[in-house]
Amino acid sequence: MGVDRLIRRVLALLHRSSHGPISFVRHFSYKDIKKGTDDFQRIIYSNSHGTAYKAKLQDGGVALVKEVGALDQEKDVFYREVQLLGRLHHRHLLPLRGFCTGHKTKRLLVFDNIENGSLKEHLSDPLKTPLSWRTRLQIAIGVASALEYLLLFADPPMYHVSISSSNIMLDDQFTAKVADVGLFTSVGNHITVPHASCSEECMVQEHGNIILQLGVLILELITGQCSEKGGADLIQWIQESRFASSMHKMIDPDLGNNYDSRELKNLLSVAKLCLKSGDKPKFSIPQILHYLQKKVDIPCD
Repeated sequence: MGVDRLIRRVLALLHRSSHGPISFVRHFSYKDIKKGTDDFQRIIYSNSHGTAYKAKLQDGGVALVKEVGALDQEKDVFYREVQLLGRLHHRHLLPLRGFCTGHKTKRLLVFDNIENGSLKEHLSDPLKTPLSWRTRLQIAIGVASALEYLLLFADPPMYHVSISSSNIMLDDQFTAKVADVGLFTSVGNHITVPHASCSEECMVQEHGNIILQLGVLILELITGQCSEKGGADLIQWIQESRFASSMHKMIDPDLGNNYDSRELKNLLSVAKLCLKSGDKPKFSIPQILHYLQKKVDIPCD
């Protein structure tokens, strides 16, 4: 499916609205969440979308708690997001487990267990077991699959997505789970809500940004380097004229020689396509996912 067709579908879906009670989620007490996060000290990641914490719940489970922000007079907007996130079901999305409204106007989303922590931990922590080449391929395809679902099949589409090694969680089978998803973007105490009047150009730019993030993530998986500053360092490397000769030198040393050279070249080709997308991508997420599935020897979910 091309970008133009995808954007038309997104705009059409934004005309629709889902109503009804919040389903499939529970309410957590602020006291339990505060205790489980060690008074909000156990930070997993922090970005423009908010801060996420690791929490040990009373039932012994480990969860990701995301702070949405102080949303004065916007409680109905928060419940709307809870309702929509609770309806998302995909193997590579971290399921919403519940929510919390507590201290002052703080709003918190509680997501499912994160047994193996974040992808960043496994790429940067020398005490963690290195990820195999096959696992890295599965993570790349899994994330692309989740993005296809969010943009094409979620109703309404979820295009406020942050993709990086710090907010891709791994379950006990090392299955990738996209954790930072939302319908709304919070800036200070304000909320921007996508609506039917959002221009097609705006939607194309959002789509291009997601594709760019996917390209950087693929480079992180290949090099084992957790990129900073939006991936500028890794982007510079792949755009250098000496890229072809330095390709094998940039492979994560933890992999040794345990990778397929053909698959490596194909994965790098995908990354370069993603990074060239800019504000007007020539390829859509479904097309990129199809290419990945076709070019690497990993069975589809």
